[in-house]
Amino acid sequence: MKKLAIAALATLLTSSAFAAQGDILARFRVTNVNPQTSVDKTLEALKVDVKDDTIPEVDFTYMLTNNVGVELILGTSKHTLTAGGADIGSVKVLPPTVTAQYHFNPQGEFRPYVGAGVNYTRFYSLKDKSGLNLTVDKNSFGPALQVGMDTPLTKDIFLNFDVKKIWIKTKVKAGGADAGTLDINPLVTSVGIGTKF
Repeated sequence: MKKLAIAALATLLTSSAFAAQGDILARFRVTNVNPQTSVDKTLEALKVDVKDDTIPEVDFTYMLTNNVGVELILGTSKHTLTAGGADIGSVKVLPPTVTAQYHFNPQGEFRPYVGAGVNYTRFYSLKDKSGLNLTVDKNSFGPALQVGMDTPLTKDIFLNFDVKKIWIKTKVKAGGADAGTLDINPLVTSVGIGTKF
């Protein structure tokens, strides 16, 4: 009987902590925001680029059904701006992103998902070292795509891997004149721990 109880407890601890309709999943992740930069006009002539940043990030998924969820990610990153490889300043980016997700195999040990949605990005705290009096548009809207996977560690804790492609761009001015469009379009790669409520 004792062996049976131990076996049942071990099965419970190693069984998948799958999400069901009405559950809220909370994930705490380490995220690398890696811009896939493209520029035009004066920015292209100056060879402007945006460096990556690694940040803590939190997200929440509400499960509408056993397979369909809606996720909101929250985090902010700071990116160094360069021109021809030289540091010309930095800018902070706050990109809350909402995706609708489809979760495959929700009761399995490996639970992949895909998602698509929209992001709103707020640019703030621009620091300009270039002497060009640079300014940027504060707001950006764009699509987002996502693929990821949850895998259980215990009954209530799971490991998460997640990759997003987010489209972000802003208009840049130098001394009030149009200097071009800065497309950041980062690849956002995350790993973290999650639980459900």
